[in-house]
Amino acid sequence: MPHRIKQPPKAYSKHYHLGLGFHGFHRLNYLEWGDADEFKHQETLFCVHGLTRNARDFDYFAGKMCGNYRIVCPDVVGRGDSDHIVTAEGYNYLQYNSDMNALIARLGVTEINWIGTSMGGIIGMVLAAQPQSPIRRLVVNDIGPEVHRDALMSIADYIGRSEEFRSVDEVEQYLRKIYPEFAPMTDEDWSHMAKYSSRRTKSGSFRMKVDNRVGEAFRDSISYFNVDMWETWEQITCPVLVLRGAESSFLSKEVAEKMLTCGPETTLVEFENTGHTPTLRNDEQVDVIKNWLANN
Repeated sequence: MPHRIKQPPKAYSKHYHLGLGFHGFHRLNYLEWGDADEFKHQETLFCVHGLTRNARDFDYFAGKMCGNYRIVCPDVVGRGDSDHIVTAEGYNYLQYNSDMNALIARLGVTEINWIGTSMGGIIGMVLAAQPQSPIRRLVVNDIGPEVHRDALMSIADYIGRSEEFRSVDEVEQYLRKIYPEFAPMTDEDWSHMAKYSSRRTKSGSFRMKVDNRVGEAFRDSISYFNVDMWETWEQITCPVLVLRGAESSFLSKEVAEKMLTCGPETTLVEFENTGHTPTLRNDEQVDVIKNWLANN
């Protein structure tokens, strides 16, 4: 009988699980990177995207790290290939936290590491602050316990208000316009983002892969005051790595430095020529996370 050559594993596999809210069940898509035969020997690393983004933002990072970790990249409900919720009120952090907890349970693990970009970082901070949290190490990417109202208002105008596009090239130009602080971003990175941020409609046009109700919910959530989560921050006990774009409009230098003086044991790393957010699309940014995880 001829010897069978073992084929290399796919870079990722696509799955879904069910979340539950007041509106009923909804399907949540997630990508799992690495060799399934090795998962029981590896730590699990959750990678959770920003407000209007999706799981494919972590393709470069996951490709670099999946040899050492079981990488799980979910599409938060209303984004990417996950279901939409029928009302804007369903898009809230109580729902997001519940969905991520259900996914952790589905994976059958008791401990995870968490990387959260912007909104994903907020979800991570809230979960890490809970008693008996499964989060062992937390990386928050360009977000903190305090966000100025002006920063929120700066993105409120465009979230959930995009129209149809005639081509993926038009999608790319739109993304370049609304995400001027993203870095690093090569032409190839922008093309990748446009491809996985849009879907073709039956009429042949393209639409963003985010529910417009996400924008409605976001605008309704903005008050006259800054976001204040310092009490939550103080309750986190696991070690934390804070990544900050040196030109960030969301995580000020003052807030980042205050994070070092209270709450959990925290390491701060800033990236020059970067705003909101560091995209984790080059070796410099990936290596910072890789080395920190290896030493904490």
